[in-house]
Amino acid sequence: MEQPFAPNPPAAAASPAPARRAHWTPDRQRRFLTHLLATGNVTQAARAVGMSPASAHRLRRRLLGTVFDRTWSHALALHAQSLADPFTDPTRQHGVTHA
Repeated sequence: MEQPFAPNPPAAAASPAPARRAHWTPDRQRRFLTHLLATGNVTQAARAVGMSPASAHRLRRRLLGTVFDRTWSHALALHAQSLADPFTDPTRQHGVTHA
């Protein structure tokens, strides 16, 4: 049995627009580093600013040797220090403000 010819086939479903990728803006970097200082956890800090941990590590590799890279290391060191002495607040000691 033959199908009748349809001069105007049904329109294909419109594909959704591609999701807009988030970028590491200066503000997002600053908030990430603030969360990193508070938690000592890259995954939590990245997710807190809407980014993936893998993206955070790629950014750090790309910015190796810059203020961002050095601040990342410093934030982890200060967080570790605060764990060693729980009565010290490393954010007050070094003038870091929370967003």
